[in-house]
Amino acid sequence: MAAVPPSGSIEARAEKLASSIAQKAKGKQVNIIAHSMGGLDSRYMISRLRPTDFKILSLTTIASPHRGSAFADYMFETIGPRRIKRIYKVMEYFGFETGAFSQLTQEYMKNSFNKRTPDIEDVKYYSYGASLEPNKWSVFAASHAIVKRTEGLNDGLVSIQSSQWGDYKGTLIGVSHLDLINWTNRMKWWFWELTGSKRKYGGPCLAMRSPWLTTKQLQCDSVLS
Repeated sequence: MAAVPPSGSIEARAEKLASSIAQKAKGKQVNIIAHSMGGLDSRYMISRLRPTDFKILSLTTIASPHRGSAFADYMFETIGPRRIKRIYKVMEYFGFETGAFSQLTQEYMKNSFNKRTPDIEDVKYYSYGASLEPNKWSVFAASHAIVKRTEGLNDGLVSIQSSQWGDYKGTLIGVSHLDLINWTNRMKWWFWELTGSKRKYGGPCLAMRSPWLTTKQLQCDSVLS
C-alpha cells in the first residue's frame, strides 16, 4: 500500500504512487485497485508518467470522481477558494482528501484532466460506484443532497455516473464514500473497544486504509459478492 498526505495535488500524488509501487513491485506486473482520488492519481500515473520499472496490467477504481463532483462545484461557488482552506482541516480530520479538491470540479475534469489523461491501450480499466440514502444525522446528508440534485444517485460525495470509467462492474448499495475505506467501521470499533468489546473480523474486502492497492496486497476476512 502507498500512503500520501491529503494535501497533495493529483500530479504530486501520482509521482508518490509511481515511486512506491516501483519500490515494492521490483519490476513485476501489477493490478491496481484505487479508491476515490486514488483512481485519478493512478490514471495520471499510467497515462502521463508512463512508469517503466513495473508493468501495469489493469486499474480498478472504486467511487473515483472521473467526471468531477457537484459537491466540489458547490464548495467553490458558495464558499470561495480563499475561505475553503479553513474547511479543509475539518474535512481531513474526517478522512476526506482535500489536496486536489480544486481539481475535482466537473469543469476541470471534463475540459482539462480527462482530455490530458487518455487511457493506455494495453491497460484494462474497470470501475465500481457506490450509493446510499443517508439519514438526516449523517455526515453526508448535505453533500449527498447537493450531488443528487444534479448527478443523481451517489455515495455522499461521488455519483454513480462520475464513478464509471472503462468497464463498469457494478454499484455497491447502501455504502458511503467513507465506508469504502472502512472509516465508519473503525469508528464503531473504537467505541466498542471503549466498552470492552472485541471485534471478530476485519471488515469488508474493499475497506482500504490506502487510496491505492495492488492485488497482491489485498487481504481480507470477507469478500463482497
